[in-house]
Amino acid sequence: MKKVLLTLFSLTLVMVLAACGNNNTANNAANSAATNAPAADASAEPTTEPAADPVTLVVGASPVPHAEILNAIAPLLEAQGIKLEVKEFTDYILPNTQLAEKALDANFFQHKPYLDDQNTKNGTDLVSVTAVHVEPFGAYSKKIKSVDELADGAKVAIPNDATNGGRALILLAKNGLITLKDDTNITSTKADITENPKNLEIIELDAAMLRASWMKLTWL
Repeated sequence: MKKVLLTLFSLTLVMVLAACGNNNTANNAANSAATNAPAADASAEPTTEPAADPVTLVVGASPVPHAEILNAIAPLLEAQGIKLEVKEFTDYILPNTQLAEKALDANFFQHKPYLDDQNTKNGTDLVSVTAVHVEPFGAYSKKIKSVDELADGAKVAIPNDATNGGRALILLAKNGLITLKDDTNITSTKADITENPKNLEIIELDAAMLRASWMKLTWL
């Protein structure tokens, strides 16, 4: 089980860090301690000094699945002297804001196009440490079982941020529901829709609100 969890961690954890002035990560701290430690003296008497405090790594994450992944790996990291503190966020703004303000050591919730868009819009200089899995993007409904059943004028909720909204529109285009100027452009917006034969009412919502709107909208 531990081997599986470690593999999962290596495949999925992406650290997004502030480019300048960020706190040392657990690995840097551990490497520094090893480099600066004095050589052992075989004749020295055993020391009774307590072990060094564990390194604390504060990571911001969205609740599902990112915080779940981090919490699953936390006990294994603690055994290696790294105390993982997971702060959950239900929005996509504060994790980057708090990272830029150095209230976090890293965050784990976003894909690279979203990070690039946020850096451009907010003048931040956050950097991606490693690649991460891409969350599956699907279409969900409590009433519609196939695209063919979608009624004229149906309401479809999509995220309101530039890149995730673009992904949603591309998904609709790939399924023949709309036509976009460029169905490969992840930053597409509703203004880029050139054809909408079913007259879909596309409603842009904060990504964190999409699940809460499940009972209020007829979703594709």
